[in-house]
Amino acid sequence: MAIFKYKMQNILDIKNKLENQARMQFAAAKERLNQEEEKLNRLYARKHGYMEEAVTLRQNKLDTRSLRENRHALAKMEELIRAQVLQVRLAQKNVENARARLTEVMIERKTQEKLKEKAFEEFMMDERAGESKEIDELTSYTYGQKKNED
Repeated sequence: MAIFKYKMQNILDIKNKLENQARMQFAAAKERLNQEEEKLNRLYARKHGYMEEAVTLRQNKLDTRSLRENRHALAKMEELIRAQVLQVRLAQKNVENARARLTEVMIERKTQEKLKEKAFEEFMMDERAGESKEIDELTSYTYGQKKNED
């Protein structure tokens, strides 16, 4: 029996490598998004802390300097939060782009695998046809030999 060798195996290997790279890029983009979201959550927590501090400052003896510093800190937190929201959106967009690329590469790899399966099926059909032909020839030869002996 002959050995099956897929002529485009090197292309399939390249598609597998590209898929692995796309998976790693997707994982890196997802990790970056998680980091940006965590940073945003920390900023919200700090803002909440400043808001609580503002409430306590207003309840105690009025200290205009502390109130002004607190108001400035809240304004700065708002600015940082807006900037961080933009970073989160950018990270989300990168994740979506990486996901789209991964999907595209997976489709290409699956297409190559289907082509390999079809080539293998054709190979097996050819092998079966060849074996059938050999069996027929052997049977004809054996039958012919027996007839000659008679």
